[in-house]
Amino acid sequence: MKDILVEVNNLSKYFKLNRRDILKAVDNINFNIYRKETLGIVGESGCGKTTLGRTILGLYKATSGNVLFDGLDVHKANRNEKKEFKKRAQIILQDPYASLNPRMTVGDIITEGMDAQRLYSGQEKTDRIYELLKLVGLNQEHASRFPHEFSGGQRQRIGIARTLAVEPEFIVCDEPISALDVSIQAQIVNLLMELQKEFGLTYLFIAHDLSMVRHISDRVGVMYLGNLVELASSEDLYDNPLHPYTQALISAIPSIDLNNPMSKRRIRMQGEVPSPINPKPGCRFVNRCKYRKDICYKETPKIKEIQKEHFVSCHKL
Repeated sequence: MKDILVEVNNLSKYFKLNRRDILKAVDNINFNIYRKETLGIVGESGCGKTTLGRTILGLYKATSGNVLFDGLDVHKANRNEKKEFKKRAQIILQDPYASLNPRMTVGDIITEGMDAQRLYSGQEKTDRIYELLKLVGLNQEHASRFPHEFSGGQRQRIGIARTLAVEPEFIVCDEPISALDVSIQAQIVNLLMELQKEFGLTYLFIAHDLSMVRHISDRVGVMYLGNLVELASSEDLYDNPLHPYTQALISAIPSIDLNNPMSKRRIRMQGEVPSPINPKPGCRFVNRCKYRKDICYKETPKIKEIQKEHFVSCHKL
């Protein structure tokens, strides 16, 4: 039996914009993340991927539902429990240009988390900084430099070193490659995979690049307007997508594999993306789905297991 590290139960995060309007960024989502696995989350911009990751970490307070981290209710934890949780769960931010303080040296940036957790001091702290820099492919002389002296890929490596400084078990990778050149993206993904293998890390990997998500992920979840519409193993999801939205996403991936049926046709979605503000009852994808039925306008489909460990939210199935 697989060891569950993170349990997400009926999790919702709403933002009240004014007296009438509510933005439902994450709406009643359920899934588990197993220890030492990578769960990829994909979906178009504005679907709630980043909000989901931040709510899981407790950076946003959940509107309803809960997140259990190794049995700890993240949103009901006391001060000491939260401090321990912050040591065990970290985040790699999307933009390496905005996520590093330009007035701090690389060494100071890396030690912020150590100081907050009181992990190292004196020469031991310095040795730890050099160790982390080497681990992410940088040199010890980089510790005295400032962020503006580095390229985007190097800055993201610094961000990864900062994340690893407190020795976490679980890391939310919030689109860590989207702001980087294509030539650098593979380097960062391979680095994350090497670190996972060496330290037994667990990842929630959020990204737009479907090919890269397939490369790094054990399982993949597909989000659409705050809902989780499909969840399956990486191989199963990409070779046999069942939800109409997932099928359209997968068909958009360039492929030279003529044996893959999804490479032979490009599914073009019709209609416009509805607003996540005050959404109407029913399936969020209904206006763009060619399989829609009357029930799709009235009732939100529940995610259910269609095949072994393959979950889909669709009235058609």
